[in-house]
Amino acid sequence: MRRMEFKMERQGLLRTGQKITVTEGVLPSNYYYTIDPSLAMSANIPFRSRLKSREGTVIGIVENARGFYVTAEFDEPDVDAQ
Repeated sequence: MRRMEFKMERQGLLRTGQKITVTEGVLPSNYYYTIDPSLAMSANIPFRSRLKSREGTVIGIVENARGFYVTAEFDEPDVDAQ
């Protein structure tokens, strides 16, 4: 299973266990992913680490001084483990 972290600006938009879909965005040298409908956004992801799945599950939400961070799990191999 692959895990990714997303930044969420406001509390309560997502909950643990919730099924999500993501939309892929393209930059000149990276991809980024947005949890639909614009609830949270990933960091920039290198081309070699492109997410293949578009559906996942929220497995955790953490609040710290910088905001809310959502961890989602996707049914594909973790690229960092290869």
